[in-house]
Amino acid sequence: MAVVRLPVVQDDESVRGSILADGHRKRIVAADVKGRFHTARTLVFVVLIGFAAALPWIKIGGAPALFLDVDKRKFFMFGATLNAQDTWLLFFALSGVGFGLVYLTALAGRAWCGWACPQTVLLDGVYRRIERVIEGPRNAHLKRDAGPMTFSRAARKIAKHTAFVIVSLAVAHVVLSYFVSLPAMFRMVRAAPSAHPEAFAWTFAISAVLYGNFAFFREQLCVVLCPYGRLQSVLLDDDSLVVGYDKARGEPRGKKGTQGAGDCVDCFRCVQVCPTGIDIRDGLQLDCVACTACIDACDDVMDRLGRARGLIRYDSTRGLTEGKRKIWRPRVALYTGLLVAGLIAATLALRARSDFEANVVRLPGAPFVIDDGVVRNGFEVHLVNKSSQTHAFDVRADAPKDATVTVSMPHVELEPLAQGHVSFFVTAPRNVHLGGDVVHVTVTRDGESKTSDVRLLGVTR
Repeated sequence: MAVVRLPVVQDDESVRGSILADGHRKRIVAADVKGRFHTARTLVFVVLIGFAAALPWIKIGGAPALFLDVDKRKFFMFGATLNAQDTWLLFFALSGVGFGLVYLTALAGRAWCGWACPQTVLLDGVYRRIERVIEGPRNAHLKRDAGPMTFSRAARKIAKHTAFVIVSLAVAHVVLSYFVSLPAMFRMVRAAPSAHPEAFAWTFAISAVLYGNFAFFREQLCVVLCPYGRLQSVLLDDDSLVVGYDKARGEPRGKKGTQGAGDCVDCFRCVQVCPTGIDIRDGLQLDCVACTACIDACDDVMDRLGRARGLIRYDSTRGLTEGKRKIWRPRVALYTGLLVAGLIAATLALRARSDFEANVVRLPGAPFVIDDGVVRNGFEVHLVNKSSQTHAFDVRADAPKDATVTVSMPHVELEPLAQGHVSFFVTAPRNVHLGGDVVHVTVTRDGESKTSDVRLLGVTR
């Protein structure tokens, strides 16, 4: 069977986007741009990167702001101390993030993608900036890559990818510190890889994924893999805020001075600065991540021509065509109602959560024992300190009439997120009917009490 090879479309300015018609990828080298949105995004990137890197260093209530100790099942998140019994709270966290993105998209389009997504923050805020410093401006970069492999070109490539590896390792170690704590991470770094093979393997894997993504895969993650980008067609409506081109003002395109031409001079500057290589003038597209680079580029051209800014701008599809955007609409009203209901449910769930657990179970083995004319029931109180502080617990069991209760440790102290077990026994003469009687067990911590009732088993006279 013959193999048919499709021709590869050349990398030229006539091709829009990064995915070509034959399935091949067009390499995107975005031009640098300056402007108000570029400055604002830079500040946002600095804050987000600084915040993410500082989380293991910031202490809240004596614990790191973010520390997910999976090995010991202890989780510290912005002042909240959680353990494995609190995993049900993940429902509210994950559903809240998902619904928050839906709500944000209805109002502000792909603002998350362009301003706060980790892929965008690291790619545009770190890796591409390193690339521009080493490789130079876009035209020089493309011209050099189109020529033969010279010493200068090879040196730049080696320097760029070395910097990418170093940054990837740094980011991987920040991620690792979320799970092993900073002191432990520093000990692991100073030790040989064989001393902590799991941590070393995870760090190597994360670094490799980061390097492969930001050095090569890049915008394809947003265009091909990201499900959020694929959902834009159903999440956006005509009144969602998007980055768009004012066709009524810009068309027909023509050079400055052309009779009857619109404001667009067809300079392709908006295409050259686009990180996914699209032409925003073709309308709203899946590839657009609302990075606002085309807005800054077009505004700069309009300033040079002495024309009003806003040919490409933040607006809604309705605003770009009819001139008026509707902010409050049925979809937003529904989302707002659902958001309020979700916040109420999450608040009630968090208020119902206690900082300690006290569960009473029967000791393993026979349900009761008869020995020397005495009936004995054995129980165990399972205590869990779910707070970030050491606490003392008082255990008391109230015996029924004619019975005696012996508590092994009436007073016990537990360290943060530690567990403890307190045994107690209920005994009574054999001729006393214990079957059906109830023991009231009370566990007190700092004035807060939890009471459990356990039923006794025994024999009649």
